[in-house]
Amino acid sequence: MGGLFEALFKYRALLFQEGELTFATPWPMALLLLGAAAVAVFAVATYGSARGRSSAGDRTVLATLRLAALGVLTFCLMQPTLILSSTVPQRNFVGVLIDDSRSMTLPGQDGRARSDFAAEAFAADSELVEALSERFALRFFRFADDAGRVPGPEALGWDGTRTDLASALDRAREELSSVPLSGLVVLSDGADNAGRPLAEALVPLQAASVPVFTVGLGDESIDPDIQVGPIDVPRTVLQGSALVVDVLVSSQGLEGRTVPIVVEDGGRILAQDSARLEGDGEPTVVPVRFTLETPGPRRLRVRVPAQDGERVAQNNVREVAVDVLERRRKILYFEGEPRYEVKFIRRAVADDPNIQVVTLQRTAENKFYRIDVDGPEELVDGFPDTREELFAYDGLILGSVEASFFTTDQLRMIADFVSERGGGLLALGGRNAFSEGGYQGTAVDEVLPIVLEAPARDPRAAFTKVKVQPTPAGRAHPAAQLRTDRETPDSLWDAMPPLSTLNRVVGVKPGATSLLAGSTEAEERIVLAHQRYGRGKSLAFVVQDAWVWQMHAEVPLDDLSHETFFQQLLRWIVEGVPDPVEVRAERDAVEPGEAVRITATVLDSTYLEVNDASVLATVTSPTGDQEQVILDWTVDEDGVYAADVTPTFEGAWTVDVSAADDDVILGSGVLQITAGPSDVEYFDAGRRTPVLERLAEETGGRYYEPDELSQLPEDLQFTGAGVTLTEERDLWDMPILFIVLLGLVGAEWGYRRMRGLV
Repeated sequence: MGGLFEALFKYRALLFQEGELTFATPWPMALLLLGAAAVAVFAVATYGSARGRSSAGDRTVLATLRLAALGVLTFCLMQPTLILSSTVPQRNFVGVLIDDSRSMTLPGQDGRARSDFAAEAFAADSELVEALSERFALRFFRFADDAGRVPGPEALGWDGTRTDLASALDRAREELSSVPLSGLVVLSDGADNAGRPLAEALVPLQAASVPVFTVGLGDESIDPDIQVGPIDVPRTVLQGSALVVDVLVSSQGLEGRTVPIVVEDGGRILAQDSARLEGDGEPTVVPVRFTLETPGPRRLRVRVPAQDGERVAQNNVREVAVDVLERRRKILYFEGEPRYEVKFIRRAVADDPNIQVVTLQRTAENKFYRIDVDGPEELVDGFPDTREELFAYDGLILGSVEASFFTTDQLRMIADFVSERGGGLLALGGRNAFSEGGYQGTAVDEVLPIVLEAPARDPRAAFTKVKVQPTPAGRAHPAAQLRTDRETPDSLWDAMPPLSTLNRVVGVKPGATSLLAGSTEAEERIVLAHQRYGRGKSLAFVVQDAWVWQMHAEVPLDDLSHETFFQQLLRWIVEGVPDPVEVRAERDAVEPGEAVRITATVLDSTYLEVNDASVLATVTSPTGDQEQVILDWTVDEDGVYAADVTPTFEGAWTVDVSAADDDVILGSGVLQITAGPSDVEYFDAGRRTPVLERLAEETGGRYYEPDELSQLPEDLQFTGAGVTLTEERDLWDMPILFIVLLGLVGAEWGYRRMRGLV
């Protein structure tokens, strides 16, 4: 299309966009227009006086064609001229930025790597470089995770593990700021995965009027290819926890194929599943179940084996860090009346070494029965009335106990236990629970994931049997499983006896999720729901007799569904509950020699921020060498301390952080950082044309496909900045004017012949 435009209008469309139209006629413009008007009047008058066989319509058509032809001739006599601003030869510089990252080695449909085009197009003896060198002084830059000057593309290694396009533009602009700069040329596939907003680099380029000309390399879609999406797992889990991880697999050109999914821990296979690939670009989500038995920082590997003909195999693998804790999580179970739930919940987790259920059961007014306490002073006065005492637990179970038992401060403290301490709350159904217990409008009501309605006037009328079934969200949720090796089959749910509820719950709050539902003859009720609340989470298990799943006559003696359900439920309640000292890294995988920011959130026993603590990190290298790093308070955030840690060589580095306030030990935390080459360049590796087009458009440059790059020297000459001069281009001899004039004359003669007027 561009070639046709140039053939008709003599010059490319870009020159018309950049230039200014003027007229260079040697005659006075007014005189020329007056003469043209006189000729036009004479022509119209001639046709108006003509008679014979011509009609008024014939004379109008012929006069219009004659006037149009006269207008074209007049336009040519006015000598239209295009005024262009052209760069002065050899007075300006052009920066050429070439992507030096790993993604440039990926092959295209023709089998050639993206880097091959860049190396050939900008080789010292190429036609393009010779054409550019006639007018500009060229300066070459490489860029990946950093940027720098190079003599030419022959010095590139195409081995960068990350692309920082914004920093590359800044580096080139700053280095060429002291010379007349006509523009920057960027050869890239458009990847920009360093995390810095590209807009930060565009503003100074726009202010300096430096256009950027971008060249898109590679295919927009890689076909055939499989890619594993980001894996979301809890940062910390208890040893022996059964996890359900959603693995997202997308593909191009492999629709309908079934591929295996493998989860590994240090080379040991934890789980295998399969995914049937959907249409191009459509993700397939597969919930994969596995159990983590080995304590300590782990690095899980989720992969799909490379398929025949697949062009990129490196994006078939994702790695994720998780810390498996070998410790006991304490859960306080407060029950307001004697009932079977206490016995059977405790029995379900009795053999779990990672869960300790401390039970406080009210036996009479101001009398309590304590079970599995750590000492004679624990809960001696009943339910905790201080933050320090309650916040010592990781989870809280509220049984059938009325809201009026608690003081207003205790109700608020329970809400703070979830939102501020980050604990997990499980509320069980019963005759004194939820609305029937008077919780509507209290601080605990705010925390619960369900909508509390007014209690029934007749408690007996509220009694309902429900057949429990998982919701779509509950089928894959770890807190709603009857087995851990795979998704609970429908047959197992169908075989479970119905349960009863005294609490009518039919709705969840916005943002909450229903996991189990129970059907009645009249309606469907909520059985299990959860939501995030502040730093923690809350669950509502509305039934009152889950023990029936263990003791019903139809349940086989060797059926462990009840035990498995409560083990999974209670483990999920305390999963990810923060400790007083929480340690995080901005990235859990870095390049050797790359600094990573370590932050520690330090709280006291009441989970309030501490700003004057002594925080020390012990960094252990893969060879066992240790280095101590002091973390300083960030000042910007209460209780947050930070420092940079730099792994110097490949391997797993352990960072153990401890915090103390004077002589009081506040706590400790540990994390693992893996140092090694990053594979981020191989993910979403198709050409990102919109990024390159935006970069060119917002700076006044132009985007090119590889086969259009021959136009770059001329475009830089007329659209570039720097030292320029004014150039005039004649337009009166454009082929389109001759074609239009010939067409008008021919149309007049043809019309005459058609109407028999010649």
